[in-house]
Amino acid sequence: MSSASVDTLFRPFSLGSLELPNRIVMAPMTRTMAPDGVPGEANAAYYRRRAEGGVGLILSEGTVIDRPSSRNHPGIPFFHGDAALNGWKGVIDAVHDAGGKMGPQIWHTGATNGPPAGDWAPPQPVESPSGYNAPEEARGQAMSDADVADTIAAFARAAGEAKALGFDTVEIHGAHGYLIDQFFWGGTNQRDDLYGGATIRERSRFAGEVVKAVREAVGPDFPVILRISQWKQQDYRARLAETPEAMTDWLLPLVEAGANVLHCSQRRFWEPEFPEIDGAEGLNFAGWAKKLTGAATISVGSVGLSGEFLAAFGGEASTSTDLDRLVTRMERDEFDLIAVGRALISDPEWVAKVRAGDAAGLRGFEASALKELV
Repeated sequence: MSSASVDTLFRPFSLGSLELPNRIVMAPMTRTMAPDGVPGEANAAYYRRRAEGGVGLILSEGTVIDRPSSRNHPGIPFFHGDAALNGWKGVIDAVHDAGGKMGPQIWHTGATNGPPAGDWAPPQPVESPSGYNAPEEARGQAMSDADVADTIAAFARAAGEAKALGFDTVEIHGAHGYLIDQFFWGGTNQRDDLYGGATIRERSRFAGEVVKAVREAVGPDFPVILRISQWKQQDYRARLAETPEAMTDWLLPLVEAGANVLHCSQRRFWEPEFPEIDGAEGLNFAGWAKKLTGAATISVGSVGLSGEFLAAFGGEASTSTDLDRLVTRMERDEFDLIAVGRALISDPEWVAKVRAGDAAGLRGFEASALKELV
């Protein structure tokens, strides 16, 4: 790994009010280490170290909106209320002091079950589009019209607070089988009102209204990122869009509503989205999303590591690997930014080492790193 070979990762990037020194994003990763939902000094120091290590844009762990059952673990931070917002002010100030840029990922966990948390349980009732966590897996209750409207407003308030606190962007979590994704997914969205329907375009209406409300809250120049995925934690093989035409129906209305960056989550960034169209080295999810919508895109998925992320979180160690496949795709501008997850949990200086060509200094990832804020 020579410094010349990774130069494409260190090109500046700008969009609206956001100016980044490089193309590397810290992916949002749930840490469940915010006591009482309030980020403190340890959380601020954790993010500051990544800014000092050269990350271009830091996206926070998921932080939940103001709804009674919006989180599924007591260590997940809030993004509402004076105590939590003051905590987030300390985080963004620490990141800015280190020269970094950051956005919070705002979130509602829907009907998903969280990791073990002792005797804690989320406030009841758990809510989702139709009272399902997965197809044919009932959990919680279907959201009323009033619930839907209040949830949309809560996303908008959180985004407005992010801008007021001084964050540089905001990301809406619409992936991985959580609330917004449960609206996208036909198996969990069985509604017969305007938020349901047989097509992905119809089931995207809720997300579109969330994006529109967020855009109105932050104004025209503040970048709004939307995280999306085909796969779900409930079903790794799930696909919302089997064709480019269906993907256009899904994503273009969301871009038109105000999402100007699509964060396209896949388990392995190098895998083609539609190999039957453009072959084994074809465009990945982020590449197709960019081609079909014109939006800027972030790719993500097992960057720089030998193991795949689901196995890694199950305890399988991952060693560092070369970045040749990433560099090739970035050089052809397949996508605009690349998010790095597990490598940055274990090694806050990962970006600086990549830039310096210090391959020997790169650390792998072990699940034990999840037990503390390194």
